[in-house]
Amino acid sequence: MIFTWLLLLVPLSLALHYFFHAGPLATFICAVLAIVPLAEWIRRATEQLAHRAGSAIGGLLNVTFGNTPELVLALFVLRAGETTVVKGQITGSIIGNSLLGLGLAIVVGSWGRARQCFKRERGGMISSMLILVMIALLVPALFDYTERGLLSAPEVAKLDERLSLGVAVVLIAVYFANLLYTLVTHRDIFAFEEPETKAAQTAWPIWQSLGILFAGTIATAWEAELVSSALAPTATQLGISAFFLGVFVLAVVGNAAEYVAAIYFARRDQMGLVISITVGSTIQVALLVAPVLVIVSHFMGHPMNLVFDNPLELIAIAAVSFAVNAIAEDGETTWFEGVLLLAVYLVLGMAFFFVTK
Repeated sequence: MIFTWLLLLVPLSLALHYFFHAGPLATFICAVLAIVPLAEWIRRATEQLAHRAGSAIGGLLNVTFGNTPELVLALFVLRAGETTVVKGQITGSIIGNSLLGLGLAIVVGSWGRARQCFKRERGGMISSMLILVMIALLVPALFDYTERGLLSAPEVAKLDERLSLGVAVVLIAVYFANLLYTLVTHRDIFAFEEPETKAAQTAWPIWQSLGILFAGTIATAWEAELVSSALAPTATQLGISAFFLGVFVLAVVGNAAEYVAAIYFARRDQMGLVISITVGSTIQVALLVAPVLVIVSHFMGHPMNLVFDNPLELIAIAAVSFAVNAIAEDGETTWFEGVLLLAVYLVLGMAFFFVTK
């Protein structure tokens, strides 16, 4: 399995940094690539625990550990004081999961098929959640814009932090309410119609799942520290902004395992599950990961707010909401819709590459 062999990148990256004292670019590339197989093994361990625990507890496990590599990476970058890069990583995750991940899955899954279908109820729920995400991330920026002409910069910054903390609490509450809605009170509506498998018979022992989960998280934290320390020198050496690396490198790496899983299930014609993996991960980033980062940042000494002051980020988030709503409203997908999502992602990618921030 390719992800098993890719684990060799973990000791290689550590050797490059601690023994060979390689340059920041080599360390950055190797550490970033090493996070990909670690993310996949964390996903597998979480999935195995979910098989044994049932759907409700399994959903909680996926909430807790599904975005662990991305969260750990963001925490180390945040500790280095790169709040702009962390916001870029959040934006990149939102557009990457829903445009790149879903677009690739639709294109690959549609190969040899006229169309693929999923429950319209799931599409409606996802559309509603994305609209909430767009509103929640637009309001702090608009608030900041209206107050800047009335108050001094330090006063506005304090208000931005207070508003962001309040919004973060609301978003976390909404996420867990959504979890309760889809996994408990309305689980029959949102349950997947999947064929019986031998997953339960071949599930790993609990100690093995927990051990891999623990080891994977520790290794990811180690790699994330290497990435954060080499981020600024790498951006300078490549002649690009650290902001772009956050949006289109760190975000993609943190979610690479989910892209692979989405493509795999798309080929099996399980588009409902694909939507949950890709767009569901987008919602998790916006409603759980970002708010957690805002709250934790205040204890780390580098307070981060939810004010995305680059208009391009706000446009990108709105574009995701509109594009996914257009795709999900009819409960079916075709290869051309996947191409459209990828086209939007490429257009945004070019804009972020040339932005002077």
